[in-house]
Amino acid sequence: MQNPVQKTFYIGAVSSVLALIVLCVAWEMALAPLRPGGSWLVLKVIPLLVPLRGILKRDVYTLQWSSMLILLYFAEGIVRGASDKGLSATLGWIEVALVCVFFFCTLLYLRPYKQAAKKWAKQAIQKASESVHE
Repeated sequence: MQNPVQKTFYIGAVSSVLALIVLCVAWEMALAPLRPGGSWLVLKVIPLLVPLRGILKRDVYTLQWSSMLILLYFAEGIVRGASDKGLSATLGWIEVALVCVFFFCTLLYLRPYKQAAKKWAKQAIQKASESVHE
């Protein structure tokens, strides 16, 4: 069972990754594409689609590795926010904000799972140690 706070973190993670997908498509197709009419850079959304099913299913492993994948979008947002002009720069900073929301919500959502895993590992080591000493 999840507590309400953990549920809030999950909703924040899902909402931010979905918003990031929409932002990336809109950015490269309509809002500020590199070329008029859209850009092949819209394909940058594909890596976000790969973990989406696992994120929606609350798969712990998928959430863990997607929290590292998302940092690529953080880097892109920083670069484009700092180097582009006008709307594209603003979209870069929005990308950075969405990545931060996803990253921190995911970490906070996974925290109880990590704590339980550490506790379980500690108990397993103790049991193994006790059986060796018998």
